[in-house]
Amino acid sequence: MIDPSAQIDPSADLAKGVKVGPWSVIGPNVTIGAGTEIASHVVIRANTRIGEGNRLFQFGSIGEEPADMKFAGEETWLEIGDNNTIRESVSLHRGTGVGGGITRIGNNNLLMPHVHVAHDCQVGDNVVFANYAAISGHVLVDDWVILGGFTGVRQFIKIGAHVLVGAMTYIHNDVPAYIIVSGQPAAVRSINSIGLERRGFDKETISQLRTAFKIIYKRNLSLKEAIGQIAELEGNSEALQPLIDSLESSEQGIIR
Repeated sequence: MIDPSAQIDPSADLAKGVKVGPWSVIGPNVTIGAGTEIASHVVIRANTRIGEGNRLFQFGSIGEEPADMKFAGEETWLEIGDNNTIRESVSLHRGTGVGGGITRIGNNNLLMPHVHVAHDCQVGDNVVFANYAAISGHVLVDDWVILGGFTGVRQFIKIGAHVLVGAMTYIHNDVPAYIIVSGQPAAVRSINSIGLERRGFDKETISQLRTAFKIIYKRNLSLKEAIGQIAELEGNSEALQPLIDSLESSEQGIIR
C-alpha cells in the first residue's frame, strides 16, 4: 500500500490499510489512522496525528512549521480527525508554544485546493473551505461553516456555527453563529436560512433566529442589551444558545 518511491520516517506509525502514493514524504512523529489515503507528492513534515478515512490529495504541505516569527523550534502538533477530504496544495501548519501548541482540524471536512490553515487554529466538523480560503493564526471556526473562495480571515477571529461567508470576503471581526457575511468591506446580510433548512432546522426555529438577528442588527442596541433580549425570547429554543455563546465569547467585537 506504500509506493516504493515514498519516504517514510522510521518513527512514523501507519495503521492497516493506509495508502501512500509516489514521492510522498512522511516525517518523524507522524501517526496515520486506518483507511487514510495519501496521494503523490504530499509532505507530512512532522508531529502530526491524522485519524481514519481521510483523503489527502497531491502536493499538500501538512504539519509544517508555523509561519510565526515567535516560533523557536519548540515541540508543537497538528491534529486531523476522521473522514476529511484535503484537496490539492492545501497547507496546514502546526501550532506554536505561545498559542497552545496544537492546530486542530475536526471531522468530515472538505478543504478545497490551495486552502491554508495557519498555526494554532481550531476548526470544527462538517466545514467547507472553498479554493484559496485562508485563515490566519489562532482562528476558531465552529461546525458547519462554509468559507467561500478567496476568503481571508485575520488572526484571533472566531466564526460561529452555521456561518456562510461569501467569496472574496475579508473577515476582520468575529462572526456570530448562523449568519451570512459577504462583500468588501465585509457586511452582514441575513440569517443563513437555506443552510439551516438543509440541515434539518424547522421553520419555527429559523423564524426565532431571524428575530434574534433583528435584535442584534436592527434595533441599535449594545451587544450586552442584545444578548439580554435574545435570552428572553418567548419559546426560547436550544438553537439560540450557540448564538448567545458566540456573542458572549467575542473578544474582537462582532461584525455589525
